[in-house]
Parts: sequence; C-alpha cells; structure tokens
Amino acid sequence: MITVFGSINLDLIGNVERLPRPGETVMGGGFAIAAGGKGANQALAAARAGAVTRMVGAVGKDDFAATALALLREGNVDLSRVRASEGPTGTALILVDAGGENVIAVIPGANGTVGTGDAEALDFASGDVLLLQLEVPVSAIEMVARRARAAGAYVLLNFAPFRADALGLIANVTHLIVNETECAQIASALGISGGGPAAQARSLGTRHGVTVIVTLGKGGVLAADKGEITTAPALAVEAIDTVGAGDTFCGYLATALAEGQALKDALRLAATAGSLACTKAGAQPSVPLRPDVEGAIKHAAAGRRGGEGAAGRSVSG
Repeated sequence: MITVFGSINLDLIGNVERLPRPGETVMGGGFAIAAGGKGANQALAAARAGAVTRMVGAVGKDDFAATALALLREGNVDLSRVRASEGPTGTALILVDAGGENVIAVIPGANGTVGTGDAEALDFASGDVLLLQLEVPVSAIEMVARRARAAGAYVLLNFAPFRADALGLIANVTHLIVNETECAQIASALGISGGGPAAQARSLGTRHGVTVIVTLGKGGVLAADKGEITTAPALAVEAIDTVGAGDTFCGYLATALAEGQALKDALRLAATAGSLACTKAGAQPSVPLRPDVEGAIKHAAAGRRGGEGAAGRSVSG
C-alpha cells in the first residue's frame, strides 16, 4: 500500500512564448485547466505505475473539487481519506514557455486545513510506503511521518517546495527526494559546503541516515545510499511541458520501492517515467502508464546496444 499525504489542486495553465520578468506583461497563447497538486500528482503516478494507492488530503466545497479529483477517481486511487473543507480547493497558477520551462504560484486553500487529525486517523504496516511533499502544514507531515516510521514503513519526502521550517522532517524519513536546487538549498541551510550534488547528497545521507535522491534534469538521477552513489540516465525526449516530471518520478519511485526493486532499477523506472511525462502538457494528464514506461526502457536499452546515447533533457524536479 502506498499512502500519499499531501496537496490536491486545480492547475490553471497558460502558455507563453517566454516567461515574464517581474512587473512585465506578456501575451499568451493556449490555456488549459487540469487537476494537480503535488500530492495528487504523485498519487496518480503511483496508481498508473500499478500500486494500490490511497490519497489523504482536502478539497473545497466548490466547483473545482470534482475536476481536481476526476483523474484520481478514474485511476482507482482510494479517496476515502480526502475531506471536504470550508476553504476553496487549492489552486496552482502555471505559466509554461515555448521551451517547456515553467513558473508556478500555489494558493493552498483547503490544503492548509490538512492537520494532525488526518495523520492520527491513519494506520501503517511494515513495508508500506508513505509519500510526502511540502504543500500541506509541516505539523501534520511530521506526525504522519513519525507514525509511519514507527510502523516500519518507508517514508519518502519530496522536499518541494523548499521550506526552511521543514528541515527537521529529514530526521523522520527514509528517502529524501530533491532536485539540484533543493539539494543545494538544504545543504546550505544545514551548513554543508562545497561539492556538487553527489557530494552534497552523500553528506546529507550520512549525517541523517537517509537515502538522498537527486534529479539532475538531462543528467538523469543520482542517489546516495550508505555513502555509495548510484545513478540512472534520463530518457532522450522532446520536452513539451516539464511541470509533471518531478511528481511522476516520485510516484514511480515509491511504487518500485514498494515492489522491492533494487535502488538502481527503481531509479531507472522513475527517471524514464519522469522523462515521458515531459512529452505531454499538464501535470496529471502527462503521467505515463506502466507499460509505456517499461517499453521505453526496453527501447532505450536496445538503442544503447546499437551505440545510441541514453541521456536526454527530461527529468525535472
């Protein structure tokens, strides 16, 4: 069982030729509405990867709620722990430029009402996986992480968006998932200086006794586990929209670990899934199905045997 404890949003997505500078207005092109929220995105990714998945969170009593939950329902995610709150459903305002890069502003809404009561109502068993992000209150995240660790579950924390007040959570997790920027921010905040992502991840992992996983864009992904560095490549794709890549990576990684896969294999599955998510627009619509991910891995392996390169510009945190 994978439990995702986190945010549920509706994404409002605008396409622009380039991202505006502060104070600047740019004319846009396309516009779309899509279900999102880092928690919901990761829950859908875990479900599409084949895991039995439950979502814990809150939505508003408004018209956005049904749309925000639609793909989770379609994906057979257990929504029995999703509450209806008096506040509005969380919303993300997203601008995507012609190269697929994005800027995002998140309005928490009902996500801000997720609390320790939601955490206390959950039970975990040894071997379960709890997947966390930082778009709901830290106090609730801390409680649910402690409960899961006490039960012998894996606790995966995607440290996004970066929050200095959440650094204490690292002591309660088994796996820390970050991109290069988040890794550097955490290292700086904890007084770890020098070196690149691999050195920072090794230091963080050794200090806190956790496995640190860093997504590296076109460089793929690396993990520091007990001082050892393991890597996996990204898949070469033509990126359209990177907004869902990091969450897809997290959901697939959680599934692979729940299945008992070796870390290197889990990283490869997750990195390939994150790469494929860049080839479609929208955080949830872009999440690939497991057969497509496994097919891409086989195709890439065949290409490497034929002398082709495997690195691409795809995995995004």
